[in-house]
Amino acid sequence: MLVAWYIYRLLTEKRALSDFNELIVNVSPSVIISSLTVVLLLMLINWFTESLKWQYICLQFQPITLAKAIESVLCGLAWAVFTPNRIGEYGGRVLFLMPRKRVYGIIGMTVGAISLMVITNVLGALAICWFVASYLELKGIWMVGLVVLAFVYASFFLVLYFNIGVINKLLLKIKFLKKFERFFSLLLRYKKKELRRVFGYSLIRYVVFTSQYCLLLQVFIAELPFLEMVLMIFILFFVQSALPSLDLFDIGVRGVTANYFFGFLTNQQIAVMAIVGCIWLINLIIPAVIGSVFTFKINFFGPNHS
Repeated sequence: MLVAWYIYRLLTEKRALSDFNELIVNVSPSVIISSLTVVLLLMLINWFTESLKWQYICLQFQPITLAKAIESVLCGLAWAVFTPNRIGEYGGRVLFLMPRKRVYGIIGMTVGAISLMVITNVLGALAICWFVASYLELKGIWMVGLVVLAFVYASFFLVLYFNIGVINKLLLKIKFLKKFERFFSLLLRYKKKELRRVFGYSLIRYVVFTSQYCLLLQVFIAELPFLEMVLMIFILFFVQSALPSLDLFDIGVRGVTANYFFGFLTNQQIAVMAIVGCIWLINLIIPAVIGSVFTFKINFFGPNHS
């Protein structure tokens, strides 16, 4: 309700609407079309890269073709938009595997998700240090403490990911999880070489969707300083990853979050929300609609082969 009220206030504010109209008039239709075309192409690269990552992850328990990887990734995305924190993505994706391999698929997906989470948290923590120093003017011992905390926080994620077998040991210390030992042992198969490869795929994806924001922000709000804009994007991803969400309806939360942080750089609030909404539509909703077609190919109980 608060998000809806905020958006309503913003869209009925004459000054904000006037600024947005003036902004749109100054951008030629050809530039808008070409920019959106590039964002669409980047979306294809984004999900193709995720499909390559998923195919590589599956090598450890059930090799699949690239075509099958693409289908399962898009199907998982279709399920994700209807479930809190995208939990349905696990179900939509692993149902393309053989039934006895589906638990392995969930664990493999977790490895891939952690790799992206590491990048988001490490860059987000560093960007927040810059934000606090630049705009909240935290100084002295408090700023030093924040930097140290951010360094420890980032280091924790990096060390944990590249020693992911430690998670197996921790899980097996929980009594009722010991019966799942043969599934958790999959974590031990991912050596540093495999983890670096998965991390590389996630890094490419992070660069791609950062580029989408950079492109549209530079086209529509040209006065934004580039470095500060990129750091704000890092913070936006970090905060979004920490908030509980439902992809189908969280466009408002994304927009409000973006408006708060980019409000330190620009007063073009409606433009920021429009850009966030556009990327949400292109990156999530369009591929989810495509992925819904592949849900009809799922064999819930029978064997699924590569």
